[in-house]
This record gives sequence, C-alpha cells and structure tokens, in this order.
Amino acid sequence: MFEWIIANGWVFWLVLFLVLAVIEMVSLDLYFIMLGLGALGGVTAALLGAEFWLQALVFCALSLVLIFMLRPLAIKHLRKAPESLRTNIERLIGEEALVLEPTSRLMGSAKIGGEIWTARTESGAPLQPGTYGSVVRIEGATAYLRPRDTE
Repeated sequence: MFEWIIANGWVFWLVLFLVLAVIEMVSLDLYFIMLGLGALGGVTAALLGAEFWLQALVFCALSLVLIFMLRPLAIKHLRKAPESLRTNIERLIGEEALVLEPTSRLMGSAKIGGEIWTARTESGAPLQPGTYGSVVRIEGATAYLRPRDTE
C-alpha cells in the first residue's frame, strides 16, 4: 500500500486536498484551505516527478507560507465592512431608549428598538420613567444609558 502511495503521490495529495477542503467548508477558519493549497503544491511536485520526500517538503513549506502570509491578509479583507453597516448589538449603540423604571447605576429598565432591556446609567445620574436616554454600550443583556442631550 505504501509503495502504491509513493508511486502515485499525486493521488494521495489530491485526496488530501479534497478532505481538507471539506473540513474547511465546515470550519470556515481558513487554516484547512491553506493546508489544502499546500496539498495542491504536493500534487504539482508529484506530477513533475519529484520524490515523495520532496513532495512532502513542498506541502509543508507552501502550507506554512500560506498560513503565515496569506491567511492574515484574507481575514483582514473578509472582515472589512463599512462603518455604517452595524449588526446585532452594535446597531443599538447610540439609539434612543425610553426609560420605563427609575434607572440608576444598580437597576432599571428601558425600551430600546421595541424591546425591553435591563438598563443602568453610565454616569450614575438617575433617569426617571418617561424620559429618554442614549445607549452608550451594552454588556450582556444590560444596556448602559446616558441622559439624552436636550436640543
């Protein structure tokens, strides 16, 4: 079996590439696709007639270069989003909050974006029911408010 793999190294590397590509589709962390591209380097070396040890060396070297040089660039590019595109909790920062219960540093509640949240004041100055505040930050299920500027 081992002799067949050495004689047909390109098949081994191609199967390894396919396995790594499937794992990447499940994990989506860009490590396994870099290893898969290294395996394609092994396929290329095998098709050019290189010995198996050289194929393995090409696989290792190419994989390491891709992981340490290409992956950080790819992640930076994939995570780049416009500042105006805020999602989930981020979209609530700066929103108006209607205070439902007396809100202090220790307790309170507010309606933010149609939902009732546990609320605390950021500065410690209490907010009275019926007044409005602005969401400064959110930690867990608690929104921290500051009094809304009256203009």
